[in-house]
Amino acid sequence: MKTREWLENIENEKLAGYATKSSRSVGRTLHGPEEDDYRTCFQRDRDRVLYTKYFKDLQYKTQVFRIIEGDFYRTRLTHTLEVAQHARTLSRALKLNEDLCEAIALAHDIGHTPFGHIGEETLNEILKDDGGFEHNLQSLRIVDELEKRYDKYEGLNLCFETREGIARHTTTYDDPKVPEEFLRFPRPSLEAQIVNMADPLAYCAHDLEDALNARYLQFEEVESYENSLVQDFISHCRKKYPGFETGNNTIKARLLVRIIIETTNIMVIEETRKNIRKFGIESVEDVRKIKTDIVSAPIKNWEDFKNLKNFLFTKVYRSPQVCIMNEKGRLIITRLFEHLEKKPEMLPRNYCSRFEEARNKTDKRRVIADYISGMTDRYAMDLYQMMFEPYEKVMFEFRE
Repeated sequence: MKTREWLENIENEKLAGYATKSSRSVGRTLHGPEEDDYRTCFQRDRDRVLYTKYFKDLQYKTQVFRIIEGDFYRTRLTHTLEVAQHARTLSRALKLNEDLCEAIALAHDIGHTPFGHIGEETLNEILKDDGGFEHNLQSLRIVDELEKRYDKYEGLNLCFETREGIARHTTTYDDPKVPEEFLRFPRPSLEAQIVNMADPLAYCAHDLEDALNARYLQFEEVESYENSLVQDFISHCRKKYPGFETGNNTIKARLLVRIIIETTNIMVIEETRKNIRKFGIESVEDVRKIKTDIVSAPIKNWEDFKNLKNFLFTKVYRSPQVCIMNEKGRLIITRLFEHLEKKPEMLPRNYCSRFEEARNKTDKRRVIADYISGMTDRYAMDLYQMMFEPYEKVMFEFRE
């Protein structure tokens, strides 16, 4: 029988000394230990995140292109699954804990708003005098408080290391004010650092593919982009795939993204191994006390990669079509929030109860933010129609 103890022994034997072992976890610091007979603590964390309603709803939340604009764009869910896949690849190569990487990756965006980053920006602006809104901290709020699955406590009672990875998730779009609880160490685990690297890799590579397939960006624009790393990617494609030049743009986009992922993974793996040797990393304690990230890519290559993200930002994220979609999302969220604050009796029963029990205005506004941030794009649009269109029927399933 492959029991939890057997799996923990396998981790202790097979994983690197600097990997986060399940048997040595800081533990479930919110509501005490809960051991499973056949799953390690991080496997259990992964499964708990996977079963949440917030994770399920990511399938109807925007990544870049609104899901109502077409059926074939990536959603917040497919992005999350791609982050998890990239994180597993990197962690496996570096002999780290794949289960912890996957748990953090699956949870990292469950606090995201509808309509992508414009939804987050809008709520953050609305709540600027009430603590703001940041989707990583909202993800932590969900796993600690908002998800209701157990009779004994609120939230999921995840392990410290999983919660730390969520709270300290840092990328171009993510720079949360880390709660004091997670500043006990200068740096998070290597597994958390892996997810921090896998996220921009996923959205940069796959948003590029979506933009090319949607014709928001022409392949010729990528080929002529003066960026040494991008030119290396193109050159690699030409060498590895005969007929690349004459292929259609859909196939070329797919092959280019494959090369970007493969090349960047190798870059990160090799540079991280160099850093491990350079800093003499042998244990989890060594990782945590170093005041710089161990998981990284060569500085010049990563600068070029960040410039590719800036190129996408200019050419795609600021394109007229995306800007129009963003303004629709901003309008919907703003009007919903303003109206619900004036008429809180329109909130679903459980949110209405929380609103009434809130001690002050800031807490009341946070209840409304919890409700709106948990909406899917479709739910938010349907609720908007029901509220503001006079002839729209009020036959609507309120989310509790």
